[in-house]
Amino acid sequence: MKHKNFLIIAAFFATVVIGFPLRTEAAPKKAFPSPDAGNSADADASPATAATASGKMRATAFKGMIAAVDDKAKTFSIAGKENSRVLKITDKTIITKGGQPATMKDVVANQEVRGSCYKMPDGSMEAKIVKLGPLTDSEKAEREARRAKREEKKPAISPAASASPSVSPST
Repeated sequence: MKHKNFLIIAAFFATVVIGFPLRTEAAPKKAFPSPDAGNSADADASPATAATASGKMRATAFKGMIAAVDDKAKTFSIAGKENSRVLKITDKTIITKGGQPATMKDVVANQEVRGSCYKMPDGSMEAKIVKLGPLTDSEKAEREARRAKREEKKPAISPAASASPSVSPST
């Protein structure tokens, strides 16, 4: 009887050990786009747009004051408390100033900036959207609408509902 139990347990563990590597090999591997993604059939797509189409990269928000601009390299830096970030502007970057389309020439130092960017596999930051200057009236209205909608979603607790239920005496 002991011998049968030992064989059953050994067969179970052997099955688990043999089956385990097969599952890890079958899992899809997550990889960053290759550096020569520009040599693919869609040569005009940047690595960021190619990767976002497949869902591998996500844009992150940024906000601050422009510390320096390099027109030649098409980059600008945002000074932070601990470190600064350098963002590259590409042909796919959408630049606006006061809600109107803008160009790289409109990007100047000591100006408010906000937007979103992609963090590339090599660690650089590629700007997706760059909004120059303070918030426009339409952006302020949109922000207030989102804030109001968020407040509506919160469960409203009225004083009557939060009070403990009272027990009425029966006669």
